[in-house]
Amino acid sequence: MPDPDGLARALAARGAGAPARLEWHLSLVSTSDRLKELAREGAPEWTVVLADVQTGGRGRAGRGWSSPAGGLYLSVLLRPRFAHAGVLPLAAGLAVADAAAEHGADALLKWPNDVLLGERKLAGVLAEAASAAAGIDWIALGVGVNVGVPSRAFPAELRDSVASLADVGPAPQVASVAAALLDRLRVWYDAAASSRAAVVAAWRRRAVAWWGEPVEIRTGGETLRGRLLDVDDEGALLVAAGGRQTRRVLSAEVVRLRRAG
Repeated sequence: MPDPDGLARALAARGAGAPARLEWHLSLVSTSDRLKELAREGAPEWTVVLADVQTGGRGRAGRGWSSPAGGLYLSVLLRPRFAHAGVLPLAAGLAVADAAAEHGADALLKWPNDVLLGERKLAGVLAEAASAAAGIDWIALGVGVNVGVPSRAFPAELRDSVASLADVGPAPQVASVAAALLDRLRVWYDAAASSRAAVVAAWRRRAVAWWGEPVEIRTGGETLRGRLLDVDDEGALLVAAGGRQTRRVLSAEVVRLRRAG
């Protein structure tokens, strides 16, 4: 059931600021779709939309995101006024990893938007932006975290690829995870505003150890094969592809990143 009072108490206990506006629904097609409606109506930064269930949750490239009851499905509205907002998906990944760590899960980050336990997906981040004449008008930052449903309870085709906070201990309250996420997101958002390099360095320390390994990246209709080098200070992926050529890959271009072979 929606628990806005529980979220308010959990945020207050952390000394964290409350959302500028909060909606918590029993069910939505997508929290980000609802948040984008509010953004276009002029909703303030740090407006937050949650749902107990999403009937049309999605990840990158329009792929579905299974959203049964017991998970955290949250979207937050950001209106960054700094030029390097491209690192915000990395900042969001750090916030999710921090919230997971508070609830017993040692998560790793896979570029650009996955949060993993081992090699299984615990959470995902999806940033959708709208532009204005002066730059970015707003970003709808959507986060899905598997919280209370253990991986064994997911459909058979997903069990080997998903992880849950319920796999590592007693299932926490969704409101508790949401409060930790929002609190840590504010911290990393402020860090991004002052130093994108600091955010990228922190993200790199939490990243899966694929540096130097061969990878395949699907970028639209192209499959790029090369060796994973690093991320740059704007959050783009650097890949050695074809001799000494270094390709710079933006998150918006990527359909899938995986180890080659």
